[in-house]
Amino acid sequence: MATRDETGERDRGPRPAVGPGTGDATDLHTFGVHLRRVNTEINRVVHAFAGRHGLHATDVQALAAILDADRPMTPGRLREHLGLTSGAVTACVDRLERAGHVRRVRESTDRRVVHLHYADDARSTARTHFRPLAEATEAARAGFTEDELAVVVRFLAVLDEQLTLARPVER
Repeated sequence: MATRDETGERDRGPRPAVGPGTGDATDLHTFGVHLRRVNTEINRVVHAFAGRHGLHATDVQALAAILDADRPMTPGRLREHLGLTSGAVTACVDRLERAGHVRRVRESTDRRVVHLHYADDARSTARTHFRPLAEATEAARAGFTEDELAVVVRFLAVLDEQLTLARPVER
């Protein structure tokens, strides 16, 4: 249960001192603190969605991977993306399919190839649940210029690339 501070605002724990005379707002520690806090808040929303739909948090990660894929997602690519075993991906896709979130579609030219598609009804369900996250993002974006936002997006893209490169090699 979220607690409230003396002003009635939700208590998010101690905040790092950042500003004139308190340290550099661009140091690694400050970045780490803010990235962890954003991750925690996003995870709260993800876990609530998962719980409401009888899914695992990994299932929601799979849904995001299917939604964000630049080409049709296959179970093999999903396994690589999530770092799961084949059996775990099969169980994940089975849960998502039973819950009506994804459809398995066999490639017409090669029936062995299965593509995973986000179900249209599930897309609207997800949009409704994640709307507060989108609204918070839009409110935050409103305080920045287009040039500043371009730098933020570039930073996030490069960070994602670096984290992908830093993944442990599977054996």
